[in-house]
Amino acid sequence: MQYSYNYPRMLVTVDSLIFNKGVNDLYKLLLIKRGNPPFKGQYALPGGFPEMDELLANAAKRELMEETGLTGINLEPLSTFDAIGRDPRGRNISVAFYGFAVHNSKVTAGDDAAEAQWFPLNALPPLAFDHEQIIDFAVDKLGLK
Repeated sequence: MQYSYNYPRMLVTVDSLIFNKGVNDLYKLLLIKRGNPPFKGQYALPGGFPEMDELLANAAKRELMEETGLTGINLEPLSTFDAIGRDPRGRNISVAFYGFAVHNSKVTAGDDAAEAQWFPLNALPPLAFDHEQIIDFAVDKLGLK
């Protein structure tokens, strides 16, 4: 039986923060350039919408693979982000995951990502959504400064 409710429902997305340790022990972060609105052409964390029958961690792994080609990354829950107005498409809650890739992991943009590339944590481009705040939270929590 399918239920119908008379009140609005929130959107749920997943985001992945994938780090690797580069030269001189400086960390890099994997970002994608968005190929679709909103924020088309801007950099963001890999992520997207889970399928209705998909666990959030599996959705994060799938989106990571579809947008960057990376597989085999152990993703751990980071936190939930629910700032009002964080997404122009509507009220959105994002569950963020993090993981570490091996140095020089090759990435290839796919699905709705126009590009995928590694950026030094101290030289990130302007970011879509509230991804700057999510990254700052992760860097502090994981001690990656």
